[in-house]
Amino acid sequence: MEQAVLETDFKDLNLLKRGKVRDIYDLGDRLLMVASDRLSAFDVIMPDPIPDKGKILTQISLFWFKIMEPLLPNHVISSDVDNFPAPCKPYSDILRDRSMLVQKTQPLPIECVVRGYISGSGWLDYQESGRICGIKLPQGLQESDKLPEPIFTPSTKAEIGHHDINIDFEEAVKKIGKKQAEKVKALSLAIYQQGARQAEKKGIIIADTKFEFGFVGDNIILIDEVLTPDSSRFWPQASYKPGGPQESFDKQYVRDYLIAINWNKKPPAPSLPENVITNTRNKYMEALIQLTGTNPHF
Repeated sequence: MEQAVLETDFKDLNLLKRGKVRDIYDLGDRLLMVASDRLSAFDVIMPDPIPDKGKILTQISLFWFKIMEPLLPNHVISSDVDNFPAPCKPYSDILRDRSMLVQKTQPLPIECVVRGYISGSGWLDYQESGRICGIKLPQGLQESDKLPEPIFTPSTKAEIGHHDINIDFEEAVKKIGKKQAEKVKALSLAIYQQGARQAEKKGIIIADTKFEFGFVGDNIILIDEVLTPDSSRFWPQASYKPGGPQESFDKQYVRDYLIAINWNKKPPAPSLPENVITNTRNKYMEALIQLTGTNPHF
């Protein structure tokens, strides 16, 4: 296990932006996307990184990008650091396994969320109104129940430190137009359903997830990350039992710890104990190995 990467600082490259997890560099005609080991919970970045998390997320995304290619193209140009442009060479050791050279796109200003199970903010909305993002659901559902069919529940795309806000389909139409909203809804549901079927064969339930899309000219392509434990709720099928929260392969482990210590969900975030860091890394690694059938030995 190498030293964790909290953030990158490549002096010879042009840092475009730092997200919750990814540092993005502008290389002129393309972008370099680097997944750090940062972890955010409740939209606040934790002070302690999770070693190898960025590598695990990158490898899971690459796995899914390939599988989803028949449905739609994605932004990946290369993930092999030996093929990266010359200015990246001095940073090869840090970049290996945790970075992608990607196309520049015009990202859509919404998060495309799909829910196959009722959990998280969707469960809270349902308890209040019997709906999620304006979609009426059957009465009497329990927390973590499987929905009759997956639903598209978009949200706003908030800046770091702010919460994404669930919106209904009409609001999404206002933001991106009816034609594009209908297209990304259909794509999101198709990608989720294919991913959920594949994960289920490996003993993992993907309860919900979010996708990001971008335009290259008039074409919509899949960008950012896909069906990772950061962008999705991953539950072990073996222990799944509706009626309450589930065990998970994702950062729910950290969320549960933060709830247990009554943190107010505002910066600064508290330090994480060593066992929480280690167990979170193990959860992410377990998801990678179980999903892809490969053990990369980072």
